[in-house]
Amino acid sequence: MIDRSPPPARDRADIGQLAQFDQVIDVRTPAEFAEDHVPGAINLPVLSNEERVQVGTIYKQVSPFQAKKLGAALVAHNIARHLETELADRPRAWRPLVYCWRGGKRSGAFTHVLREIGWDARQLDGGYKSYRRAVVADLEAVPARLRLRVVCGLTGSGKSRLLGVLAGEGAQVLDLEQLAAHRGSVLGNLPDAPQPSQKLFESRLWDALRRLDPARPVYVESESKRIGQLHVPQALIDRMWGSECVQLVVGRGVRVELLKEEYDHFLRDPDGLGRQLDCLVQLHGKQTIERWKQLARAGDWDTLVDELLVRHYDPAYTRSIVTHYPALPHARRLDLASGTPASFAAAARALLADEREPALAE
Repeated sequence: MIDRSPPPARDRADIGQLAQFDQVIDVRTPAEFAEDHVPGAINLPVLSNEERVQVGTIYKQVSPFQAKKLGAALVAHNIARHLETELADRPRAWRPLVYCWRGGKRSGAFTHVLREIGWDARQLDGGYKSYRRAVVADLEAVPARLRLRVVCGLTGSGKSRLLGVLAGEGAQVLDLEQLAAHRGSVLGNLPDAPQPSQKLFESRLWDALRRLDPARPVYVESESKRIGQLHVPQALIDRMWGSECVQLVVGRGVRVELLKEEYDHFLRDPDGLGRQLDCLVQLHGKQTIERWKQLARAGDWDTLVDELLVRHYDPAYTRSIVTHYPALPHARRLDLASGTPASFAAAARALLADEREPALAE
């Protein structure tokens, strides 16, 4: 039988070909881009937020013809501006991938102009919507293929620090709190770094997962379903909860010092800490919260942090970890005598030595 189907469009590409391009260009509005985008993409909108609303209003209230005429003028003007500024120094061999919402007119217009200039520009088939479907599918499928080693330990044990040291030693690390821009507790908001949207968090996670080698262990910190306002995809959290554990054991005095370093912004803003502590009124009562606020205002940080650990964080963590990580009783135990870089380096080397043990090299 003769195949009469049309050949694949030479100006199209799919999400699996991302690595073949020098740059990914998102031509949607800045608002669309801020909510979520392909990791590493730059935003060169062909319509601004206001222009898109203007064109849409004319389309509904006047006529599609008038809207398309205005839209074409605006798109042409914006593409010209990008060519004169952001893209002015691109070489002849530059190869970009362009996308919009559905892989339609906005990205089509930009791609056409780039190809007419002489660049081998391609349009993402299906646009952002096809990319988003791929993200959702991969977040469901990929975790099952990974061999995770979950680093457990009471709050302030330095789990995130250990992940950083492991990464520096060449180990595979999945740092969910870094991707979520949050330290995973009621006081975990990062100063001057708001959390991404749920979709953008999932894009960052998708990008991190696709770079991992399933044949090697992946170290990840023990987490609950939520990190701040964001939700860890169910397939990943299920995989974490069923995985091998590593238990980081650190004395409470060391934990207090580590937490003071991690949350040093609160040391400079006791009133801001007080506002965060108000979230715990229902759990600990107004009298206790007021005492903690007074300790913060007085600068008695050792007492405050120690009480927070004993009365809030340790009981909550213990309840959660026992429920969700059944492999914890069999965990590889790492005892840290101090919070020094040398101590964390020794712990990291011990874990990496485990990878070479026959019993763990299955």
